[in-house]
Amino acid sequence: MARRKPGGRGNGRGKLPIEHSAFYPYLQRYLEQLTIRNHSDDTCQRYDSNIRQFVHWCDERGIDDPRAVTKPILERYQKHLYYSRKSNGDPLSFSSQHIKLASLKAWFKWLTRENYLLYNPASELMMPRLPQRLPRYILSLDDIHALMNSVDLAGPQGIRDRAVLELLYSSGLRRKECAALTLPDIDLKRQTVFVREGKGGKDRLLPLGEKASDWLNQYLQQARPELVTGQNDYALFIDNFGAAYNADCLGRIVKTHLKKAGINVEGAAHLLRHAMATHMLENGADLRYIQTMLGHSDLRATQIYTRVSVEKLKEIHRATHPASRLKKDRADQCE
Repeated sequence: MARRKPGGRGNGRGKLPIEHSAFYPYLQRYLEQLTIRNHSDDTCQRYDSNIRQFVHWCDERGIDDPRAVTKPILERYQKHLYYSRKSNGDPLSFSSQHIKLASLKAWFKWLTRENYLLYNPASELMMPRLPQRLPRYILSLDDIHALMNSVDLAGPQGIRDRAVLELLYSSGLRRKECAALTLPDIDLKRQTVFVREGKGGKDRLLPLGEKASDWLNQYLQQARPELVTGQNDYALFIDNFGAAYNADCLGRIVKTHLKKAGINVEGAAHLLRHAMATHMLENGADLRYIQTMLGHSDLRATQIYTRVSVEKLKEIHRATHPASRLKKDRADQCE
C-alpha cells in the first residue's frame, strides 16, 4: 500500500512558496514525523498551512532560520494575526488565531526536543483566550419536523435527501464524516453507523434511530440504485450524476431544505448536530454519552450544550419561581 507523502494528500497548489527558505527542511521533517505518528491528513495539512504562513511572514522581514526566532518575534507575529483581515474585511476570529499559534508552539516544541534549537522561544507565548460562544440558533423539534417535511419525495433525489437529514440528526455526524461513509459502514440489522477516521483520526460506532434506519433502508432499496453509475459503488450517498457526495454538497442539501422549511438561520449540517445533542440532553441523556456520540475528545467541548439546553430550566422555573406560582394560583382561583 502506498504511503502518504509528508504533509498529507495536498498537491501543493495554493501553498505559500517557502521552499527557498532555511525553514523548509525543518518543516518537511516535522510533517514526516506527524505522518509516521499516524496523524490524519487534515492535521498534517493544517500544520503545513499554518507554519508556511509564519515562515512567509518571517521571509518578508529577512528572518530565514528557526534559530533566529525569539519570543519577541513570535509576539510580533501574534500581533500581526490580531490585526490581519480576511478577504471580506473581517478580522481573524480568536479561535483561528489560537489554531495558527498552537501549530507554531507544537513545531517549536518539536524543534527543541530534536535539538535543532537550544531553547524553545514559544514555550512562554501567551495564547489568546478562546471565547466560549453558544450556538447562535438551536433547531427546535418543530423546526426538525418542518425540515424533514420540506423534502419532496417524488423522486430518488428526495428520498436520498431525507435519508441524509435523518442520519445527520439521528447520529450527530459532522458533514465530512457523513460524506465519507461507505456502504459497509451502515449496518441496518444492528442499526449502527461506523465512522472511520473522524476528526482526529478516531473511529467510533454510533447507534441509528428507528426513523433514520427506515429512511436509509428506503434510500438503499429504492433511490440509490437509480442514482449509482458504477463509478462510486461503495460511497453511501450519491449525487444526481452518480458521483460521491463531498462535505460541501451535503451542507448545501441541508441549507436548501432549511430555506424550503422557512428556517432562515446561519449554518447548515452543524445545526442538526447541535440539535441532536441539545434534544438528547433535555431528555435526560448523560453528558458523557453525548460526548461519545459527537466524538469530542474533551468533555469541556460537550459541556457547551448544558448552557443551551434551557427547556428543563424553564420547567423548573415555572414550577418553583414565586412569580410563576402566583400566576398559577390566580388562574386556579378564577376557575
